[in-house]
Amino acid sequence: MTRPSILQPGQSYTFRQYFEMPYEPEDILAEFGYTLKRVPLSLPQSTANLDRLDNLKTRIEESLPFISLTSEAARRELLIAPLLLDVVHYTQAQLRLEYPLAVTEQLKGSLDYYLYSVGRLLVIEAKNADLAKGFTQLAVELIALDQWTDNEQPILQGAVSTGDIWQFGILHREQKQIQQGLTLYRVPDDLETLMRILVKILEP
Repeated sequence: MTRPSILQPGQSYTFRQYFEMPYEPEDILAEFGYTLKRVPLSLPQSTANLDRLDNLKTRIEESLPFISLTSEAARRELLIAPLLLDVVHYTQAQLRLEYPLAVTEQLKGSLDYYLYSVGRLLVIEAKNADLAKGFTQLAVELIALDQWTDNEQPILQGAVSTGDIWQFGILHREQKQIQQGLTLYRVPDDLETLMRILVKILEP
């Protein structure tokens, strides 16, 4: 028996609509010919001197008791953006916000954060809540990048973040498989590990 298609022919879909779908992520990714695997990812970390790290952690710890993180915009501006600006400082990567991407009618929308340096790229999806559905949206964005970019690296990497929690994903392009990391990184507790992973992804 053939499984009915989730995506309707001739229908247009944005990245955000995949976040709102009630279907399992495996079923959504199968629509594009990709599989999903949940694994404990062993992500390499940079050994660079992160000279702003202590200051960043102090600023986050000092501000958390006084700010409300009930909206996605607050989390993006107060927790995610300061962290990514330091990543740019360390790696000299280009950072684009709300980066528009249109590959097909079923793969289009805006990437919350798109960072790229020579031969390397990283996409980050910011969410107010529901990391699981946020990862589904991230996975679809990685599929779109796979079909769009002329970058020849064998894997594409991304992360979904609620600001205080981060989760990574890796798209293996040849196998058409997306790995969802089981480890969650918390800010500010795991800030150094998180920063070293992000810097390693983008550093030359």
